[in-house]
Parts: sequence; C-alpha cells; structure tokens
Amino acid sequence: MPIVRNLGRAASQLLQSSGCGCGVSVVPVRCIGVSPRQVASDASFHSVTFSESDHPRVLITGGLGQLGVGLAKLLRKRFGKNNVILSDIRKPADSVFYSGPFIFADILDYKNLREIVVNNRITWLFHYSALLSAVGEANVPLARAVNITGLHNILDIAAEHNLRLFVPSTIGAFGPTSPRDPTPDLCIQRPRTIYGVSKVHAELMGEYYHYRYGLDFRCLRYPGIISADSQPGGGTTDYAVKIFHDAMKTGKFKCYLRPDTRLPMMYIDDCLKATLEIMEAPAEALTMRTYNISAMSFTPEELAQEVQKYVPELEMTYNVDQVRQAIADSWPMNFDDSNARRDWGWKHDYDLPELVTTMFSYLGSDSRIAQAN
Repeated sequence: MPIVRNLGRAASQLLQSSGCGCGVSVVPVRCIGVSPRQVASDASFHSVTFSESDHPRVLITGGLGQLGVGLAKLLRKRFGKNNVILSDIRKPADSVFYSGPFIFADILDYKNLREIVVNNRITWLFHYSALLSAVGEANVPLARAVNITGLHNILDIAAEHNLRLFVPSTIGAFGPTSPRDPTPDLCIQRPRTIYGVSKVHAELMGEYYHYRYGLDFRCLRYPGIISADSQPGGGTTDYAVKIFHDAMKTGKFKCYLRPDTRLPMMYIDDCLKATLEIMEAPAEALTMRTYNISAMSFTPEELAQEVQKYVPELEMTYNVDQVRQAIADSWPMNFDDSNARRDWGWKHDYDLPELVTTMFSYLGSDSRIAQAN
C-alpha cells in the first residue's frame, strides 16, 4: 500500500483553499506523518448490492466544483437527501449548505477522511478533488499533491472499507502519440501535462486496486464539460463555457484556441447521467474499469456559428494561448465510446444545437437574444 509522506512546509505554502472548476477543489497540504495502511493481500471484497429500501450512503469530495453540486442534487433525488454528503474545504453558499448534508473534508488528511467514512457509514465515494490542466501546469507541486497524494488516500480508504469508488478521468489522459480521431478506450497514453499524467496514474492505480484487492473502482473519461451554473475554472475546454457568458454580457468573445481546434464536449446533464449509470451498472456487465464517454465534438468556429443564431452580432476574435493550444493539440478530437454504449447502455441526449439552446435558456434572455428570436 502507498505511504503518505510528509510533503513539507514548502509544498504546504503552495496550497490555497479555492475551487478550480470541473469538480475541482484545491486542498491545503498538511504535514502528515508516515502512517502505512495495510490491506491484507488475500482480502476478499465485493460490490455492494442495494435494494430499493437500502440506498447507498454517498460521499462526494471536491464537491463545490463544477460537477459536485449537480451530482449531489441528482443523487439526493434518487437516494434521499440525507444519504448524500457533499464535502469540500471551502465555505459553501447558503443554497448549497441548506440543500443537504455538507461537511469539511481535506483529502490530504487521511485520518479525517477515514473518520468521515466510518462515522457516516459511507458505501459510495465520488472523488472529484483535482486540479485542471492549465491550473496544474501553472503549479505542478500543487497538482502533484492534490491529484496524486490525495488519490492515494482515497484508494486506501475505499479498499479498507469496501467502498464503490468513482474517480473521473479526462480527455487529458491522452497525448500527442495517441490516436486522435477517434480515440479508443485502450491505446497509447503519453500525456504531457501533470493533469493528464495524474489521471493516467488514477486509472492504472484504480485498476490495480481492483485486481489486487477487489476494489470496486469505476472511472469515466470525461470530455470537456459545459454547464451554465458555474464559471470557467482553468481548463483548456473552458472557452466553450465562457463564450455564452461573454456573448450575453458584451457581444464579444476572444478565444484562446485556434478556430479549427476540434475537441469532444458534453453538456453537464449528460455527464451526470453517465456518472450515475456507470455506478449503478451491474459489476458483471463491465468489461473494463475505465470507459470513454462522448456526446458531441466541435471547434470554436462551429460553436460561434451556433451561438450567433441567438446573438447575431457576436464578434469572435482569436488570441491563441500557446500553452493551452499545445494541450488541446495533444488531446482527442473524437472519443470512441462504443464500449460504454454496448456494456451499460450509455446514450447521450444533447448534441450541439440542443446544447446551445439549453445554455441560453438557462442563462436567461436579454435584448440581443430577444431580438434574434
């Protein structure tokens, strides 16, 4: 089993309590003493099956990022409000705090995490704490601490307490030598960002814990996730969220990627639906532990053309950020998610026209949109 090492004062000073989008929560490093956790090599774990009256007890880490609050809402509707605990290290908005159980949870504090799991009889854990691509490149020590050390804590606790564990992965888990159009589930993965490296690490460690200790590990590689109720958080695909806000506020948008940069994308409702479906899928139906999921794929130019149907006067300009462009150029253009569609019936609901309509409906209308309609 991995051992949590003392990360030291220098690393600790790098960490700040802030959210980074896409289910991300930045956590402060504390000087954690060496504390090996052992799981017997011959331990026998199994997937927990729940009847309609015996719902899972859920913990979501990094819950104040782009995905956590929406996932909590979906799971509470299905399993009951008090069966889903949202956690983060930041103070939640009143609307979040009063919508259901919320607790402080630092993924680098192993003892505290263990107490939370034991005291609340947790059976499912969704681990969303991570740093995104652009933010991670700006602070590699922070990304390494949060994305890798935090994951090790989660894996050990999940194995020890027989949890069903979900850890999201990403298009960033692939690199320039991976096939890009389409990108299959199994192929060469040589990412060139700390974010991507940490996600490949998570995929392989989760699969290893599954085969070595019987951990019920499940993982989806998310494309770029688009939602109206969160602000961009430092990801390479965040332009596809910001364009809607800028179109409504100013009628102008400056994109940091080239107009022909094609990337796989997904509306948040599809993402959350897929996450619940993979967790509820029978273990015997899963032929792998990490799946691609896809919905649509478009370029900034194609997105702008669709947005201009609502805001005809939108001025789209380009100021390419070489760091983000290099990241995007190493990522898949299209995902092959045929295994997910075959094994557990994955099917998306939103294509590009539906996405744009839904985003503007959610954000509301102003004079420009009203005139266009």
